[in-house]
Amino acid sequence: MTNEEFQRIVLEKLGGLEEGQKRLEGRQKSLEERQKSLEEGQMKLEQRQIRLEQGQVELERGQKNFEEEQKKLVIKVDSMEKILIATHEQTAKLIEFKEEINNKIEKVIEENKLLKEMFGRHEIEIKALQRKIG
Repeated sequence: MTNEEFQRIVLEKLGGLEEGQKRLEGRQKSLEERQKSLEEGQMKLEQRQIRLEQGQVELERGQKNFEEEQKKLVIKVDSMEKILIATHEQTAKLIEFKEEINNKIEKVIEENKLLKEMFGRHEIEIKALQRKIG
């Protein structure tokens, strides 16, 4: 093999190596772009994860507030039930008192009628006596 043949072979191989090098560089660039795209996707996922965690914290706060309000409502309902029971008892006593008073008033009215009748008879008897005397 001559020096020229050797140089030609070396140059051909060198040209092939350069082409391979360019292909490798292209693949590496493509891999780097994919890597960058994956990193961006991961960052978006992490941001979504953070938003989800914040949303969960807000939901937990809301749940806690809801439970506290529910406890307050239960206390208010219990208080209102006690007031309602007391009101019912007082109403029953007032109805009983009213019936008692009505009965007494009816009795007084009847007695008043009897007194009027008696008073009227006495008036008549007094007038009759006055005529006999006078």
